[in-house]
Amino acid sequence: MANLKEIRNRISSVSSTMQITSAMKMVSAAKLKKAQDAITAMRPYADKLTELLQSLSATLDADTGSQYSEQRDVKNVLIVSVSSNRGLAGAFNSNIIKQTQNLIDNVYTGKNVSVIAIGKKINDAFSKRGIVIANHSDLFDDLTFDNVAEIAEMLMEKFVSGEFDKIEIVYNKFKNAATQIVMTEQFLPIVPVEGGAEMNADYIFEPSKLEIVEQLIPKSLKTQLYKGIRDSFASEHGARMTAMHKATDNATELRDQLKLTYNKARQAAITNEILEIVGGAEALNN
Repeated sequence: MANLKEIRNRISSVSSTMQITSAMKMVSAAKLKKAQDAITAMRPYADKLTELLQSLSATLDADTGSQYSEQRDVKNVLIVSVSSNRGLAGAFNSNIIKQTQNLIDNVYTGKNVSVIAIGKKINDAFSKRGIVIANHSDLFDDLTFDNVAEIAEMLMEKFVSGEFDKIEIVYNKFKNAATQIVMTEQFLPIVPVEGGAEMNADYIFEPSKLEIVEQLIPKSLKTQLYKGIRDSFASEHGARMTAMHKATDNATELRDQLKLTYNKARQAAITNEILEIVGGAEALNN
């Protein structure tokens, strides 16, 4: 039977851990509500804008197509991976790391692949390999559309200049507090929707279709990136809330088991003391 003092110390340690995980769960739950409202309100607008531009791009002639929809032989690939700055969020970060690694090893085998890290965890995972060309972990300190737009503009410049032939975004899409879906979205070049020409054949564009596309595409790309990062932000708090909830439950179960063990050990010690007293009394009587 374990020493009573040792069991008491373990109970105290587990109880302290349980208080920490419970507090972290409540903090994440409070932040999740705000982040969930933001992405829920934004997602329909972003999806519709992307759909509209893809349809418009499909109707442009090859000679007059947008510079952002230019299809090239893929030699240089840029992956924008969105993780978090902190851990204790279950498989949230490891799923992004695995998906990024899968793209590098399997999808783009033999290509020159670079990574832009948004989040300390993804930066720590790939910085030692020398493929991280930029780290924007400080973005989560002030997550605004303007700050994300600067990154999107930098990505567009790198594509237009020919530095990269394809840009992908890897992030966790928020479904609910317990479920996050790992997404890999093509950022550039823009992929036209099949059948776009038929969908827009009856529309009249003023001043011109090309001018409209050229003005809306940068805004759409900024919105797409902002949506992905917002999705990831909400997913992080959902994953952390779920992980801390499970950790609190496990700590509670372990504490109860330790208390049961402690009570058994204490009762056994009391029983031994009684037996010694009774044995001593009998010896005196004899």
